[in-house]
Amino acid sequence: MELFFSQILDGLSIASVLLLAATGLAIVFGLMGVINLAHGELMMLGAYVTFVVQNLFKPLGPAIFELYYPVALILAFIITAMVGVLLERTLIRKLYGRPLETLLATWGVSLVLIQLIRSISTSMLIGILAAVAIGLIGSKFMAKKIGDKPYFTYLNGLMWAFSLGIGLIVVNSMSSVRQLSSPWFGPRNLDVSPPKWLQGSWGKIGTVELPGIRVFIILLSIFLLIGVLWFLSKSAWGLRIRAVTQNRQMSNCLGIPTDRVDSITFGLGSGLAGVAGAAITLLGSVGPNLGTAYIVSCFMVIVLGGVGNLLGTVLASIMLGIIQSVVGSGSILIVFPNLPPALKGVVEFFATTSMSLVLVFIFIIVFLQFKPNGMFPQKGRSVDA
Repeated sequence: MELFFSQILDGLSIASVLLLAATGLAIVFGLMGVINLAHGELMMLGAYVTFVVQNLFKPLGPAIFELYYPVALILAFIITAMVGVLLERTLIRKLYGRPLETLLATWGVSLVLIQLIRSISTSMLIGILAAVAIGLIGSKFMAKKIGDKPYFTYLNGLMWAFSLGIGLIVVNSMSSVRQLSSPWFGPRNLDVSPPKWLQGSWGKIGTVELPGIRVFIILLSIFLLIGVLWFLSKSAWGLRIRAVTQNRQMSNCLGIPTDRVDSITFGLGSGLAGVAGAAITLLGSVGPNLGTAYIVSCFMVIVLGGVGNLLGTVLASIMLGIIQSVVGSGSILIVFPNLPPALKGVVEFFATTSMSLVLVFIFIIVFLQFKPNGMFPQKGRSVDA
């Protein structure tokens, strides 16, 4: 029985990570209808931010090192939120109302981010910055001179192609210097060491110990969920987000800056993904494919709970996390050793991580036959439209 309760606690910690990631995805999907396949890679960026912050704090001594994780959480939120805002303003905004193109574009962004993490080096960073700087300066200069000409778009495209070529030349010129051209992270998985105050046990419930890492992740998800609920219900921008979710056209007519609302919403969702990535580093190693393992589960949470509904996201995260942990670990066979042979064979068949995910898929398919819009379907005039 102790093992069973331990697996439930593990399931709640997995559910907390899913909740952090899926909450941001639910907000974005519910407001803008954008299927962001790069959401998992934003989690990956948050995990790598945590790894970098850890390495920056290591030389400062053991006492200062204990403070690195709260700093990493804050920076993971800020950096991934900035990346999300940049992604929304440069790409997503041009594809609103075109879900298939948005799906393909964000999938391409996810591939770019994965390869960028694998290959990024000092020389590549300098080349990217040089290309962006030349492109922006050249584009603004041309906009002032010939911005009203019909051929401006074509010349602007040539300008960016020229800046890309300059960036490639810069990278190639530095490739002979090993210190500049060697990758920062590479394709291998990297380990993040949790601070001592997260290690060990934080107490007991009966004879079951409470691992500090698991409990911290659960408390972190609760804290952030309360913060998101407060932001959406009490703050001015939260009220604007809810108004746009209910009726975008009317909100625009009333003077609400819907474009800025979209950017803030996308930034908030991306920041929560970054915090989820930081939490994942406490459960395992960090790698370029980290986000791929979670993006499907996040979308399952959204579909099961109902698009844009936070209560449904919470319940769906808990259900899926516990199912994957309890069934996938095989602890049911230990707690109930005298199961009927037929039922025991079914439990043994699904008692692996991959097959427990298949069981989750089956559960969702059956559930959607009865409630196709999820546990808590979205309400509002935009739904009726």
